[in-house]
Amino acid sequence: MNDVRGKEVAIPRPPRRVVSLVPSITETLFDIGAGADVVGVTDWCIYPERIGATRLGGTKNPRVDEIRELQPDLVHMNLEENLERHARAIEEFAPVFVTEPKSPGDVAGLLRQLGAIHGVADAAERAAAELERELARPALPSFTFVVPIWRAPWMWCGGDTYVSALVESLGGTNALGDRSRYPSVELGEVAELAPDVILLPDEPYAFRGDDAIAIGGHIPARIIGPFPGHLATWHGTRTVKGLRYLRGALGVTPSFLSDTSGRGRR
Repeated sequence: MNDVRGKEVAIPRPPRRVVSLVPSITETLFDIGAGADVVGVTDWCIYPERIGATRLGGTKNPRVDEIRELQPDLVHMNLEENLERHARAIEEFAPVFVTEPKSPGDVAGLLRQLGAIHGVADAAERAAAELERELARPALPSFTFVVPIWRAPWMWCGGDTYVSALVESLGGTNALGDRSRYPSVELGEVAELAPDVILLPDEPYAFRGDDAIAIGGHIPARIIGPFPGHLATWHGTRTVKGLRYLRGALGVTPSFLSDTSGRGRR
């Protein structure tokens, strides 16, 4: 099977000793019935709770020697979240399957791919079908948005990010959609773009209430958050949860597009 790199990975049978270096993939494997085969995860793999697998470090600094000791027959990695040098090192002793969905629609394909790899196609198909039903729901009234991901310097999700695609699938237009990846843009410049909504996830930067106040002092937009960042940044079975949360949050005040005073922020 080809991974996102276009590299053919030989998987002759469902793997039974799996290492996941992607928190969202870890959760997804458990949700579709392949969790019993997961023997190693990152320190950031928090779902499901109380995972019994060996902890192997972070997504950017996994302990490769300890991964080798687990003798995995497959290691899951993500093109953006993990580092290429770690993938090369792991490939010396185990097959590595790299993924990177760009949009919620891509996630449906990812779910089916994981189902085929791990011998749980029926459960994966149910999860993919649920996601596709959620994506088929009518879009919300059009709105523009921005999503900050860092402070000092202020950084934002550009138009070619998964987070942007997730919100766009609900009817939004990224006011920074012409920027690539995660541009550094000062608050004053973002204010000139006059976004209707600012979505404030608590990861990768741990935004707090005072950050929302600081942003609101410069940009007269409705602020949603801080909210659990994994609802916007994790892909897999959590994508449905993220879509439903954002749809509910954005739809709480149907007339929010006309409210630029800052009242009613949540």
